[in-house]
Amino acid sequence: MLARLHFGWFLTAILALALVLRLAAGMWWQERLPAGKKFGFGDSESYWELGRTIARGQPFEYGPDRLKIFRTPGYPAILAPLFLASDEPPVFWGRAVSAVLSTLAVAAVAALAWLLFDRATALVAAAVAAVYPEAIALGAFVLSEAPFTPLMMLNLVFWTLAYRSPHAPREEIISRSEMPTMGWSFASGIAGGLAVLMRPSWLLFLPFAALIGFAAVRDTRKHAVVCLVMLIGLCLTLLPWWARNYRVAGRFVPTTLQVGASLYDGISPMASGASDMRFVGQFVAEQRAADAQPGSDTKGLFEDRLDARMRRAAIDWARNNVRSVLTLVKIKLSRMWSPVPNANEFQSRWLRLILAATYTPVIVLALVGVWRFAPRDWPYLLCVLPALYFTCLHVIFVSSIRYRQPAMLPLIILAAGVLTDWMKHRYTQPDP
Repeated sequence: MLARLHFGWFLTAILALALVLRLAAGMWWQERLPAGKKFGFGDSESYWELGRTIARGQPFEYGPDRLKIFRTPGYPAILAPLFLASDEPPVFWGRAVSAVLSTLAVAAVAALAWLLFDRATALVAAAVAAVYPEAIALGAFVLSEAPFTPLMMLNLVFWTLAYRSPHAPREEIISRSEMPTMGWSFASGIAGGLAVLMRPSWLLFLPFAALIGFAAVRDTRKHAVVCLVMLIGLCLTLLPWWARNYRVAGRFVPTTLQVGASLYDGISPMASGASDMRFVGQFVAEQRAADAQPGSDTKGLFEDRLDARMRRAAIDWARNNVRSVLTLVKIKLSRMWSPVPNANEFQSRWLRLILAATYTPVIVLALVGVWRFAPRDWPYLLCVLPALYFTCLHVIFVSSIRYRQPAMLPLIILAAGVLTDWMKHRYTQPDP
């Protein structure tokens, strides 16, 4: 009982520290922005304005072109209550929301570490996640990573619980003893669906991980049941958004109509690995000119036709410039896993030193953890898969250390497992 009490107090203190650090980071970031500038990232403005739109009960559209499927609604819906409290809420309120959500991600890290290892590892993993500078940054910006990361971690937590829960004999399809598996699987699917509504890039993680799981787990029948029920939960969660998109666009749109722009941003004659969306204006002009031609098919959304134009341009260029695409893959891989930041806003010598000095030991311990624990059982391998998944995505799309941040949280758990094992071995050795 006393040990449990101590664990609870320690974890509470760690979470309190995590929240304070994130609030302080948000204040620091806000103060260093130029006068009159709300955000440091262009994405933040769109989330903020769509949150205002939801709060006012207006159509879910963005910008002068009234883009209807520009963003998924998850993060704007979280920001919307701020605009119910105030017509023009301070931006810091949004950063405070991010700080709370990022702290919840730290709690989820502790939960998964406890499931995979023990309470000591849970405290170490939570402590590392609480003070890790890149994780703190997730709670300082008005970006979708803030709500995405706790949901991503819950997706992994519930998947682990589903995998480890009792299940029915092979001859029974569904039985009372199988319901824990079904329940945790469904909960994992819901968490995954909500995560997709925050960051659409998570949509393909379930099939990606499921295919790897069939090669890694022993009980493939149970794995199939878990993945199928997860898929049902994910689809039911996304169904309202899919129905709305079908009504608006006249066809099935699983996430947004920004895939073409994102793809051309990553694969094109001017692609460098970093994001530079200045090309969009040219494509808009080209699509408007094409629509003005006699006999042009202008049914459906303009943004749908624009998305298809940019997607075709990216694919055509890639087919004709395979060597350049492979060069871009190397550049993006380097950018994503660089020990120092890529963006011009983060080129302070001290900041680069701090990030490199914290990232390097964490990633080294995590790689040792991958080697030691991933072959042990499926839930340990599951901690590695977000890093593989996001790497595969961002060698295609644009890349920077921002896109590795969610994947670092489950890797921190493996690093904490290595560290606590070493500490236990070190301090339980008999005196000579």
